[in-house]
Amino acid sequence: MAKKSKKQQQQSAGTPATVALAAAGVPYTVHSYDHDPAHASYGQEAAEAMGVSPERVFKTLVADVDGRLTVAVVPVAGQLDLKALASAVGGKRAAMADPALAERTTGYVRGGISPLGQRKKLPTVLDASAHGHATICVSAGRRGLEIELSPADLAGLTEAVVAPIGRA
Repeated sequence: MAKKSKKQQQQSAGTPATVALAAAGVPYTVHSYDHDPAHASYGQEAAEAMGVSPERVFKTLVADVDGRLTVAVVPVAGQLDLKALASAVGGKRAAMADPALAERTTGYVRGGISPLGQRKKLPTVLDASAHGHATICVSAGRRGLEIELSPADLAGLTEAVVAPIGRA
């Protein structure tokens, strides 16, 4: 029997996000694709590689709302409305978090941050547009790996507030 490389072992072992989904017994599908480091947008690349509408592929962003890290999950086809995010969690001011702090806190690398299986559970807000789709795709915790699941399951597992935080 051939010995698996460290990369193959990591790929077959899953990610904290897929482990969390499996433990919760939530149905999901994993989509993988070859990540191109030169691509300008991780989310747009995922949508193109999977042949999925950018309105169904959601990016996970980490913001600082009044000194507290907060996760925002919005379609890759648009942008995060920071004022709407702050309002959704009862805050006054929001700004994008320092990328290094976001990586340390979530345990994921930028472009691969998943709303699921984070090292430290953060308050999460899911854009209301997610509920217009039977399933959406979010990062599985690694660049080139996406999870497809129902928005209701994602909101339930992350205990997300659902609010209109995205803009076109």
